[in-house]
Amino acid sequence: MRTQVAIIGAGPAGLLLGHLLKAEGIDCVVIERQTPDYVLGRIRAGVLEQITVQLMERLGLDARLKAEGLVEGGFNLADGERLIRIDVAELTGKTVVVYGQTEITRDLMDAAAPRGLEVIYGTEDVTLHAVESDSPAITFRKDGVDQRIDARFIVGCDGFHGPSRKAIPASVGREYERVYPFGWLGILADVPPCNHELIYANHERGFALASMRSHTRSRYYVDVPLTEKIEDWSDERIWDELAIRLGPDASANITRGPSIEKSIAPLRSYVFEPMRHGSLLLAGDSAHIVPPTGAKGLNLAASDVHYATAALTAFFRHNDHDAIADYSAKALARVWKSERFSWSLTKLMHRFPDDGPFERAMQVAELDYIANSAAAQTSIAENYVGLPV
Repeated sequence: MRTQVAIIGAGPAGLLLGHLLKAEGIDCVVIERQTPDYVLGRIRAGVLEQITVQLMERLGLDARLKAEGLVEGGFNLADGERLIRIDVAELTGKTVVVYGQTEITRDLMDAAAPRGLEVIYGTEDVTLHAVESDSPAITFRKDGVDQRIDARFIVGCDGFHGPSRKAIPASVGREYERVYPFGWLGILADVPPCNHELIYANHERGFALASMRSHTRSRYYVDVPLTEKIEDWSDERIWDELAIRLGPDASANITRGPSIEKSIAPLRSYVFEPMRHGSLLLAGDSAHIVPPTGAKGLNLAASDVHYATAALTAFFRHNDHDAIADYSAKALARVWKSERFSWSLTKLMHRFPDDGPFERAMQVAELDYIANSAAAQTSIAENYVGLPV
């Protein structure tokens, strides 16, 4: 098989890129290791910045998003008895939309065949070849048959554990990483949310987040040590812990119900540079990971796809090699700013094991400053709603 762009990974980043390239008349093929059902079963982010919404609008795949998504004009920071509302709409003139990553993936997946986007699921032993040349290739096995795709470019949208980043020599790449000493225990339940906007809570027992996927489906988190096991956390224990950490006002409005899904996700901040090597471009989690505090993971992938689409379109339409060369620097400039915001919000709202009275006093002072400073709230709101691309 021969194509102009071979995309590895059929999560939202890979599918979004495939649709955008097809819309520009660029041939592409997407390959994915897992099955469609497995991809849709991943419970991930739910807060969309404007760049993500705009890309779905550009494709004309935003009908369900607009019908079912919840437009949010703000969010809240809680510390004990205090609830600090960040009025994002008032401070920035922009909003975010609550719409699950699973739903974005479903919309992109359902539109693939009607729009002629070829997606090959269930691939094994995916290997990249000659990425430093102008004729890279991918080999893989599908249903026991060895196959090969020759392309002009490969884009790795295959996540943190995929093969794309590993195809870049260690002598070329540089890794930056911060592993956090806790994970997020999440529970998804078909119950109405306790608040119409997200609540990030810093409590002496630990962090908690109240969020939602719809008016009838809620997503809650508490942070736990990495040694915790999900089987030790019954639904009742999670609800009890949430009621304590979220504070009396929020807990009074919590509706309890059986979990649809429970999991513990470790937290890390990670960046790989560069995001382009030869004819290989990286996008999304293959190049960077953010802690979920601040909801930047999916949105960073969308901005990567925005930059990659522009670079590849300029190359194939105008033979613009500079656009390809500039891709990594453009993407990373936004990546690092989002990493900074996610790290700072994580540091502000979590109790770290090694923190003492001084670190706690700094959190209290910072939250008090935010509560009483329009400038501080504006800075947070600008980052939360998404910096310009």
